[in-house]
Amino acid sequence: MRDKNPWWKPAIEILGQVSMWVVVPIMASLFIGKYLDTRYGTSPWMFLTLSCIGFIISSFGIVRTTKDYLQKLENEVHGKPDNTNKPKIGN
Repeated sequence: MRDKNPWWKPAIEILGQVSMWVVVPIMASLFIGKYLDTRYGTSPWMFLTLSCIGFIISSFGIVRTTKDYLQKLENEVHGKPDNTNKPKIGN
């Protein structure tokens, strides 16, 4: 009988989560910064400021995601219940 969850599924999940923390905040800050610089003539200050803010947000998100994942792995190794998942609404 095959396992419901293949061995590679957790790796793909963590890759997706970390990738989203890299792409979304940084890309959003780059586009918004460029737009604000064009609109208000502040080039390159809004672009640079928002780029730095996007980088900081990405860094915190990546650290939080990896800490949660490492805690989950540690709980699995030591046989503790998984308390890292947030409660689902409506249950």
